[in-house]
Amino acid sequence: MKTLKELLIPVLCLCLVFAGVTAGVIQNSSMPDVHISNATGECVRVINYDARFDYTCQNYPSKYNHIWVQ
Repeated sequence: MKTLKELLIPVLCLCLVFAGVTAGVIQNSSMPDVHISNATGECVRVINYDARFDYTCQNYPSKYNHIWVQ
């Protein structure tokens, strides 16, 4: 039978991995989508997923999902 220490270390590692993946998904899901024109390279529109922010093409954040559009 394994000791408690031998079981606890893998369980803690799995918990840390799960917490990291969950935090990444939550952070990425609230980032706005910035639609950039493929022809001109300029911002066309910004889709905000978090009601706390009101980003536009004039003031989009430093981190966003870059989406190419026609």
